[in-house]
Amino acid sequence: GLANAREAVSRFSGDRYVAYDMGSLGRMLKPLGDLAFEDAVEVFAQSVRIAVRHGADLLFIETINDSLEAKAAVLAVKENSDLPVFITCVYDAQAKLMTGADPAAMVAMLEGLGVDALGMNCSLGPKQMLPIVPMLAAETSLPLIVNPNAGLPRSTPDGKTVFDVDADGFADYMVEIVKSGACLIGGCCGTTPEYIRKTVEKTRDLPFRLPEPKTHTVVSSYTHAVRIGEDPVLIGERINPTGKPRFKQALREGDIDYVLSEGVRQQEAGAHILDVNVGLPEIDEPAMMLDVVRELQSVSDLPLQIDTVDPAAMEQAMRICNGKPLVNSVNGKPESMESVFPLVKKYGGVMVALTIGPDGIPATAEGRYAIAADIVAKAEAFGISRRDIVVDPLAMAVSSDPQSALVTLESIRLIKERLGVRTSLGVSNISFGLPCRDVVTSSFFALALQNGLDAAIMNPFSVEMMKVYHAFRALHGLDANCADYIAFASALGTQTATLNAGKTVPDADAAEPLKYAVIKGLKEKAGALAAQMAAEGDPLAVVNTQIIPALDVVGKGFEAKTMFLPQLLMSAEAAKHAFEAVKAAMSARNADSAQTSRGTVILATVKGDIHDIGKNIVRVLLSNYGYHVLDLGKDVAPQTIVDCALEHDVKLVGLSALMTTTVPAMEETIAQLRKSGSRAKVVVGGAVLTQEYADMIHADRYAK
Repeated sequence: GLANAREAVSRFSGDRYVAYDMGSLGRMLKPLGDLAFEDAVEVFAQSVRIAVRHGADLLFIETINDSLEAKAAVLAVKENSDLPVFITCVYDAQAKLMTGADPAAMVAMLEGLGVDALGMNCSLGPKQMLPIVPMLAAETSLPLIVNPNAGLPRSTPDGKTVFDVDADGFADYMVEIVKSGACLIGGCCGTTPEYIRKTVEKTRDLPFRLPEPKTHTVVSSYTHAVRIGEDPVLIGERINPTGKPRFKQALREGDIDYVLSEGVRQQEAGAHILDVNVGLPEIDEPAMMLDVVRELQSVSDLPLQIDTVDPAAMEQAMRICNGKPLVNSVNGKPESMESVFPLVKKYGGVMVALTIGPDGIPATAEGRYAIAADIVAKAEAFGISRRDIVVDPLAMAVSSDPQSALVTLESIRLIKERLGVRTSLGVSNISFGLPCRDVVTSSFFALALQNGLDAAIMNPFSVEMMKVYHAFRALHGLDANCADYIAFASALGTQTATLNAGKTVPDADAAEPLKYAVIKGLKEKAGALAAQMAAEGDPLAVVNTQIIPALDVVGKGFEAKTMFLPQLLMSAEAAKHAFEAVKAAMSARNADSAQTSRGTVILATVKGDIHDIGKNIVRVLLSNYGYHVLDLGKDVAPQTIVDCALEHDVKLVGLSALMTTTVPAMEETIAQLRKSGSRAKVVVGGAVLTQEYADMIHADRYAK
């Protein structure tokens, strides 16, 4: 293929390049699927090495629908070649990837990883892509790629599949897409050489312009980005062993669920970013950091702050982080910069710079500014933009140095005015050694915000701190119609027990802890609670009043797009643990555990189609609703499905297809099931399926 492309290129004058195309792996990465991150990197790397060996000019990663898979692919390119890398992802009509990422999240992560151009392809036609182009252009400083399908697929009366935009219409849309910010354009499914020729004719005279360079400071998770500097950002401090005996105990015992609970509760309390610090001398910090980051981002969609002084732990966390993290921290000592700069450059991240120099922490604001300026200058020389640097001028205990707070506040002002970078602060240090610490800490927080603080590492369970945060936003015109403040104050009015200084926001899971654990995807906690409840009462009642209602909440959230695929799957995993505990309790009572089964269902991806991500998701959910699932896999012949349906006398068969070319195989399967005398109803689904298709091939139901 590369040789043929090289021959084609040689026949044209001007700049022509050969790109090696790499598509999605078709499998989900752990913990959502069964593919390990490093295995995904290696699979992509094998293709990269082939491309390099055969003379490709660049690597083109396309049709990616998961941010973590995107990261694996880009790292494979970077670690196995020095070729440019372009990447396009698959957005739906709501501008989301399958696993939830929006354009801002993808741009933040991919720019951090150092790709050379980015954008979108497939799934949508040019009309549907047009509104998403400005979203990408508003976030990226890189060349923007847009490769739509030839519209959306539909069926003709004679059963053929066609796309609904012809070549002229496609080219007209592409003119508008270029005007909206696209730099590199092409076509995906349904397009032909005619589409490309007409697009070239209609766009060749349009002015070419790169997106404006962006200066905003951004971190991201697998769903969204958080801008630092436009609105105060709260970084939850509770995943940290310092001064927390219970947290230290959890780390020593490997109690990951306790750590995850702290993360989930902080998100509910209003944190925008979660600090992750698992440093204890007696544990393997790199291994623990890897476990916590991997598991935490499966139950929370907040960006993370990787907080460690161990370079190995920092790299492990940055590598597996599903987004662009804050990295806490680097300081003004040469050895610190030498270890942290390369990691930030390779993996992407916003680097927190502490104003600590070779001689310690300066006693003056000028001294702290000087260290910050030195770090920024050396980082920029290394290739790290100042927009990816946040300076922490350090808050020291006012109980031991009466001038500490004033020096820190002045440092914030100097650094903001002279360097133009964002600032962060661990505010609670200021009150160390004093009684009623929340009074001092919250007052200092207010002063720091007024002096330009952009982000605070703080306790989101502190009512006093949250009072300051919401009042500050309302007073500075950052809270439209004071809506957030009113909601916060109203909630306080119903929680009078929390109004005293130092009291924290109550646990959100106090009323129905098992239901809460399933909704939040806390699998170990769900299993333990289910076992306890099943032992103390009716096991089936646990299923019907806790587990199934929890899954219903998640399902409705997924339908409403307030929850995304990772949350859906992790809730299903938690439900699985709970179900297993219930079954064990029933078995212990010599009960027939089979009575929890709601029936047997066959699932299969039809003949000729090898895509099974959607089918696998359905399998997990059905299993956790109590159905016995016979998953026949992918590329399954009609007769195999018929034989299984007859053997097990199933009442329901679910058929999946992603490609329009395999819909006839779905129709043939349904026809053979009907002819065989099977009593099974047939549900069909998949990316190309519609109600119209389902009716045309005589399915009983269409599953959106």
